[in-house]
Amino acid sequence: MSQAVFYHNPDSIYDDDPASKYHFPKSYLSRVKKTLDDWIVYYGPMEHEKGRFYSAIARTSHIEPDPRKTDHYYVFLKDYIDFDRPLHYRENGGYEKKLFKENGLPNGGYTQQSVRHLEFNEFRAIVEAGFSEEDEWPTRTDFTPAGDRELPGLGEGAQSPISGMFVERPIVQQIVNRPFREAKFRQHIRRLYDRTCAFTSLRLINGKGRPEVEAAHIIPVESGGNDSVQNGIALSGTVHWMFDRGLLSLTDDYQILASRHLNYDVSHLLNADMKAIVPEERSKRPHADYLSWHRRERFKA
Repeated sequence: MSQAVFYHNPDSIYDDDPASKYHFPKSYLSRVKKTLDDWIVYYGPMEHEKGRFYSAIARTSHIEPDPRKTDHYYVFLKDYIDFDRPLHYRENGGYEKKLFKENGLPNGGYTQQSVRHLEFNEFRAIVEAGFSEEDEWPTRTDFTPAGDRELPGLGEGAQSPISGMFVERPIVQQIVNRPFREAKFRQHIRRLYDRTCAFTSLRLINGKGRPEVEAAHIIPVESGGNDSVQNGIALSGTVHWMFDRGLLSLTDDYQILASRHLNYDVSHLLNADMKAIVPEERSKRPHADYLSWHRRERFKA
């Protein structure tokens, strides 16, 4: 097993869904095989930023050939989670040493590789930086269970460096820990939607600055949903309740759908144009596949 970087461009010709599958040509098959059941870091351009960035991690599961395209494959993924912020590949002197020549210039041949293996200390440094931002509005029940060691920036409360030799197990325990992932998902969705309900435009803040808005999974985790921001949307409590029960849903172009099973008219609660407010960045908006699942499996039309 080996950690690796997977290059991903939101405008790529490849059939990627970063949270669930990565599409690649046969030339990278041997490298991808070495990552199976280990962690990968996504790397690539951002829509409104110059440069290349590390943006998320996931764990590889298994490989299948592409049934429609010769000499192409899919590697399927699990445990996807976005970083708190995109990390520029040059920050802190660069996370991958092979990306740079001795004179500090980019190593052109290496930067062109769409799949490249990471040293564990490089992977560790990227993950530490990727999850280093504390939640501005933590829920008081957020916690890390006793016995789990925390990476700097990966827990709530005071932070301190890890002393002694760093081993892999603590990092794996933390990033697959459900309370940690729920807290990060909530943090990312609330920030992305500016603490505002996408269906009502309500932005209710309590006296200590904590928002009322909740982070809703489109496909619930218990139904196989992931923690990508594309599987999330910010909703006020009542709207979240209706969305989870299939009384509200969304079209692929973010029109709000109200179920005929509602026993009262809720239109006065919703945006006047019956359209959800979504992020400007396309790669952060609710994914069409997840919305389709919600309409098919949850929505009471």
